[in-house]
Amino acid sequence: MIRTEGLVHRYGETTAVDDVSLTIDDGEFVVLAGANGSGKTTLVRHFNGLLEPDEGEVRVDGVRVGDDLLAARTAVGMVFQNPRDCFVAATVAADVAFGPENLGLPREEIDRRVATALAAVGMDDRGEDRVDRLSGGEQARVAIAGALAMEPSHLVLDEPFGGLDWPARRRLVAHLESLHRRGTSVIVVTHDLRDVDRLADRVVVLSEGTVVADGAVASVGPELVQYDVRPP
Repeated sequence: MIRTEGLVHRYGETTAVDDVSLTIDDGEFVVLAGANGSGKTTLVRHFNGLLEPDEGEVRVDGVRVGDDLLAARTAVGMVFQNPRDCFVAATVAADVAFGPENLGLPREEIDRRVATALAAVGMDDRGEDRVDRLSGGEQARVAIAGALAMEPSHLVLDEPFGGLDWPARRRLVAHLESLHRRGTSVIVVTHDLRDVDRLADRVVVLSEGTVVADGAVASVGPELVQYDVRPP
C-alpha cells in the first residue's frame, strides 16, 4: 500500500503538491491524470523518496519512506518520461539486468527477469544493442523493461506511452494487465486515458497540486475535459 497524508511540496514560492492525502491499495490499478504542471510527477516522486515532502508524510507498506529508502525503492518501481536519465550500462540487456543484479539474485533468475521484461516491450532480440544508438522510443522501452525486471510490488509509469509505436503500446498494455492480475499495484501518470481506461480501477485527477476528482472512469469521465485530460 502507498499512502500520503497531507503531502505538500514546494519549489521556492510555488506549491506543486498541496495537502494531498491519497491511498493506493495493493493490487490496485490507478490512473493519475491531469494537465502538464498539475503536480502529477512531483507527487509520484515522493513514493520512493526521490523527493522529500515539505509537509505531511508518505508511507509504503506501512513504513515511512524516509525511514527506509531502500525498502521503498525496492517496493516501488519508477519509469519516467526521460529514459536517458536512468541508464547505467552500455547495452540493453546489461542495463535491464542492473537492478536485479543489485538485489543479489541468482544468475538464472536475473536472466529470466531480463528476458521476460524485454519480451514485454518487444525488445527481446535487442539485448546486445548499444543503448546510446537506440531511438527515443526504443530507449523508453528499455527504461520500462528495467523497471519491470525489478518485479516491484508497486509500479509507477510516468507518461509511458509517449514515443511508443502502436505494437509496443499494445504489448505494454497487455503486460500491465498481466501484472495487475497477479497483484502488482500499477500507477500510470498521464493526460490521456485512451490506452488505460479499461484497466483502471480508479482515476485520480490533479489540478494545481490538489486532488479534484477520484473515482471510477465512468464517474469522473464528465470532469476530465475541464482539467485538460483526454477522455477515453
